Amino acid sequence: MSMISTLLIAALVFGLCYLIDKLFTAKFRSKAQHRSGLAVRVNKRYGVFGVALSVLGVLAIGVGVTGGKALMIGGGIVLIMGICLAVYYLTHGIFYDGDSFLVSTFLKKDRTYVYRNIKEQKLFLVQGGNVIIELYLEDGSSISLQSSMDGVYLFLDTAFAGWCMQKGIDPQTCDFHDPSKSWWFPHEEDA
Repeated sequence: MSMISTLLIAALVFGLCYLIDKLFTAKFRSKAQHRSGLAVRVNKRYGVFGVALSVLGVLAIGVGVTGGKALMIGGGIVLIMGICLAVYYLTHGIFYDGDSFLVSTFLKKDRTYVYRNIKEQKLFLVQGGNVIIELYLEDGSSISLQSSMDGVYLFLDTAFAGWCMQKGIDPQTCDFHDPSKSWWFPHEEDA
């Protein structure tokens, strides 16, 4: 009987998360870039782990109410971590189309840029072989993209094509462009 109730609670939590995601999308993702279906997002593991940790946190708090203060505190910490991972997954991303891209971050207004706003890029190699591609924009801001993000290489290819088109540059003349080495835009040596 307890297995059935656990499965029902899990189904209820996942169903609730699905509904919240749909409402969130309808309310906050209404621009053309959002509707294009093209996005750079952190890996879906963040969202899945966030939901799983939230469920574990709630279960630990529920068990801790009847017998252990440490279990309640630990459950609260796990619940907060789960909520933070889920919120991070839902709120961070780059949405784009052929003409522009929109940068979404938590508690900040979405910023829309056209591809010609990209000034240069830098590369950083992180332990474990992950590459961070930092795009610097004309307004002084920057965007960090990790090679492990979903859709990052398609975005960079689209951004390069849009950048060339908007600046009137022939892609064949761009000596710096070498996707095999993670170079799409001018960098310090070429800027």
